[in-house]
Amino acid sequence: MVADWPLNQALQLPAPLSILLIGALATPFIGLLGERLGVRRLREIWVALVSSSTLICVYLLEQLRARPDGILLITPWGQPPPSGSCFEVDALSIFMVWSVAFLGLLVAIYSFSYMERIGRLNEYYTLLLFMMAGMTGVAMAGDFFTLFVFWEMMSLSSYVLVAFMKERWAPIEAGFKYLLMSATAGAFLLLSMSFIYGMTGTLNFAQLSAGLRGAPPTPWLIVLFSCLIVGFGVKSAIVPLHTWLPDAHPEAPSPISAMLSGIVIETGLYGLTRVLYLIFTPDLFHIPLSALAVLTMTMANIWALLQRDIKRLLAYSSIAQMGYMLIGVASGTSYGVMGTFLHVFNHSLMKGLAFLASGSIVHEAETRDIESLRGVGRMMPISTLTLFISLLGLGGVPSTNGFVSKFILFNSAILVGAPWLAVAGVLNSAFSMAYYLRVMKALISRPEAGLRVREAPTLMVSVTVVMAVFILLLGVWPEPALKYASEASRALVEGIQNYIRAVVF
Repeated sequence: MVADWPLNQALQLPAPLSILLIGALATPFIGLLGERLGVRRLREIWVALVSSSTLICVYLLEQLRARPDGILLITPWGQPPPSGSCFEVDALSIFMVWSVAFLGLLVAIYSFSYMERIGRLNEYYTLLLFMMAGMTGVAMAGDFFTLFVFWEMMSLSSYVLVAFMKERWAPIEAGFKYLLMSATAGAFLLLSMSFIYGMTGTLNFAQLSAGLRGAPPTPWLIVLFSCLIVGFGVKSAIVPLHTWLPDAHPEAPSPISAMLSGIVIETGLYGLTRVLYLIFTPDLFHIPLSALAVLTMTMANIWALLQRDIKRLLAYSSIAQMGYMLIGVASGTSYGVMGTFLHVFNHSLMKGLAFLASGSIVHEAETRDIESLRGVGRMMPISTLTLFISLLGLGGVPSTNGFVSKFILFNSAILVGAPWLAVAGVLNSAFSMAYYLRVMKALISRPEAGLRVREAPTLMVSVTVVMAVFILLLGVWPEPALKYASEASRALVEGIQNYIRAVVF
């Protein structure tokens, strides 16, 4: 089904994307107006309205599609597709944008208290909204050119946010390293686009899928596949393309660490998954992605075990989680992809909470060293409890949402005849509990004499409590998330012909 939305015809962009772009452009002026009028929280109220309006528009967009295999075709400018740029909005796009908007709203609210000490709030909230807009554009892009434009918007804003606390050298160094590696990855994406255009004469996803998918493997297709892995793999932090992440995530402000680990790297995985399934058949990428999955989760868990910095430990944990998600992509089935994108949403909650709760602890204790945090958990019981819930979820403990998505991921490997991949996943998941338990033990140990730490501000604690409730709720009642993840996976794996017909026919 192809449908049009009158609002989209007026704005020439999907409504959630329009709201984020307009909100980002207006934020500096709203901030200056608030300062002139003496309205202290006007900027924060604006950002909350923009984020919540985006979430509402995503819901309305889902209702407009009318059925799981429905596709909205939106032409923003110029010629209609396949010759011009377009947005193709299906169940998978909606699922990703929902994840971006939901985590973005929670991070924005958390930032109201956290960022007061740091300052430069007009810049911060503008960049945060631009980063969300970039991810939204990537998720809804119907061609490689549109995807690349919003990919760069997401990347440029995230570079600056990583180096936001520029008073210290470490964030600047981490941001510059992130920039260099991502720029190199962007060059590989441009090279991939040139190969694709040379082979098909188009950059439209539907048309290139109609022309390339199912073609016999040739040396040029192998080169194209390799370029795509590098181009998307750097942002996804797939080992060995991960080296920017352990530096960037710890040095960024904790709300930005939550966004980077919770959804930015998953946007890279989304781009890789979308393009691979549109261009190639699973027979081509099953073995290489399976090998990358095992390498990524195994090495990242080993490196995480060696860390003393709590945020650096969580950064390596994010890399390991990407390894679990790759299992579902490598399976080549809608069931496996459902597990991947269910884990994308679950991970956005779990790792977002882990960085926000640990950020509250670091915010009050003013140290990231795990040994120096001994006993802090007794003085910050709510933040510590929510952190524990997130860590248990990341470890895949039953009754958390992480258990549900990991069960599906590992089961998908068994169903396609790769039990060794499931065993590797289970062993790595169990191994990861070693460093999660080390953090938990340190926080609840007897505190050193003279240690005085108080609970984080109410607004920050409230956000972490809400996220912890969602982790437990979706662990015992996963049906709502499973329903939408299932629709998203079917739209990608089984709905390719619908996706093509929306443009080509």
